[in-house]
Amino acid sequence: QVQLVESGGGKVQAGGSLRLSCAASGSIFSINAMGWYRQAPGKQRELVATITSGGSTDYADSVKGRITISRDNAKNTVYLQMNSLKPEDTAVYYCNAEVYTILKRYLEVWGQGTLVTVSA
Repeated sequence: QVQLVESGGGKVQAGGSLRLSCAASGSIFSINAMGWYRQAPGKQRELVATITSGGSTDYADSVKGRITISRDNAKNTVYLQMNSLKPEDTAVYYCNAEVYTILKRYLEVWGQGTLVTVSA
């Protein structure tokens, strides 16, 4: 069993910053890619950013230059530093991880989501 627990969401005014964290726990042998996705009301879930175990990153065009993903492999934790936030960044943010368990199984795991609200 593997769990992802997110924290750091909340309300902020446009132009402000938030930092999201997501910690993985359970029967983990290793974690490959970790990422953040978001789903705004009435819209499909979309990719925000991903990061490999080696530190390679990928971002959605809409967040490039404003949002930075990072991870601490020793802590099985991924972070999302969000700056210059816009009202259109309002969404539920979900953490995702590709986990290789101690039972030698590959799992794709999702967190429960954390709400980010940006007011104009």
